[in-house]
Amino acid sequence: MEKVLDYIRSHRDAFVEELFEVLRIPSISAQTEHRGDMVRCAEHLAAALVKAGADHAEVMPTEGNPVVFAEKIVDPKAKTVLVYGHYDVMPVDPREEWTTEPFEPVVRDGRIWGRGADDDKGQSFMHIKAFEAMCATGQLPCNVKFMLEGEEEIGSQSLYKFCREQKRLLKSDVILVSDTSMISMDTPSITCGLRGLTYMQVEVTGPDKDLHSGLFGGAVANPANVLARLVASLVDDEGRVTIPGFYDDVRELSAAERRALNKAPFRLADYKRSLHIGDVAGEAGYTTMERTGVRPSLDVNGIWGGYIEEGTKTIIPARASAKISMRLVPNQDFRKIAKLFERYFRAIAPRSVKVDVRFLHGGAPYVSPTDLPAYKAAEKAVEATFGKKPLPFYSGGSIPIVSAFEEILGVKSILLGFGLSRDAIHSPNESFGLDQFQRGIETIPYFYRYFAEM
Repeated sequence: MEKVLDYIRSHRDAFVEELFEVLRIPSISAQTEHRGDMVRCAEHLAAALVKAGADHAEVMPTEGNPVVFAEKIVDPKAKTVLVYGHYDVMPVDPREEWTTEPFEPVVRDGRIWGRGADDDKGQSFMHIKAFEAMCATGQLPCNVKFMLEGEEEIGSQSLYKFCREQKRLLKSDVILVSDTSMISMDTPSITCGLRGLTYMQVEVTGPDKDLHSGLFGGAVANPANVLARLVASLVDDEGRVTIPGFYDDVRELSAAERRALNKAPFRLADYKRSLHIGDVAGEAGYTTMERTGVRPSLDVNGIWGGYIEEGTKTIIPARASAKISMRLVPNQDFRKIAKLFERYFRAIAPRSVKVDVRFLHGGAPYVSPTDLPAYKAAEKAVEATFGKKPLPFYSGGSIPIVSAFEEILGVKSILLGFGLSRDAIHSPNESFGLDQFQRGIETIPYFYRYFAEM
């Protein structure tokens, strides 16, 4: 392993510069004007994988953005690890809040700043560089395949069909994912659970055109007012979702399970200070750790309607819309929740407006048992580089396709992430610590070594 680590450390600066090349490509999957950038990024990564040592790499078309597939077969009888990651990134809005150019990465204060620095270009690129180090030193102990997609941030819709059609190509013993976070660099952790997701869009429509708010105000329902009341009523004063049946399948944790979950280091004062908030909020009777890890939630992700430009325009808008996501926990079915949401939202809407409710995308929760041999290999790998045994950790985030991997491919995933809460993924000024990037590259080869030995 010393040869591998020496290679990684001697190429430290080069690896960062190569990551910068990937970060400069604005591969925003949510915006159609970046369709060409998606293909460009995929082609760049395929070339990087061949350079790193893959037997071959290809950009494979889907109904949406392409998938990058690559493989290195050292022995047909050896174990096979399938590395999953995504090269698409979130939009940069609000642009004015960035202190650097989103797609001109820089190193400042020991951190890489730029969109995708962590999520998930930085973390995916760690795998390419760890793979390179093992190939270059002749230390790769098992077969490795890569599947890097371009639609994770918009629901991975094309990847489901891709996996069904390419089951033979994707055959593996375990899927390795670095698209999650740790508790801290001092308290390493491995994510053993992800919340599921149901993502909806609603539109409330009133009159057939914008109306003068003086001539019609008080007589015609204002869709923006109505929408505000509707979305506010979806969560009560105790922080519970009001949709009938929403909690029917939620398993309540035992007192012992709750105590174990809350043993992870957490200081509420530090949490509030880091977010610049006066207090936390959420479902009554649960800690912040429980609210974000093992309890479901509902949030408005965006809301719009009417006049929002400079100055004034006194109107009753004809329509108003919102995007709403619900994070789900094991046993909750995202399709069932979508139907419950639609039924309830239509039921509570007044007759003075029309409503349109659409399901955009979703995915099931995922649990990675801590007694899996692959989890034990990840645990030993983290301990080898961080000097302490990692804690199992339930993440509040979602990677919808991960649960589908188990359903379609019949393979469990190990969530070996190196992000931190301070990385501000999905937000302006996303960043990734140089130490996180380096430590991740050093940890991954240990996983291959220990997994191959088990």
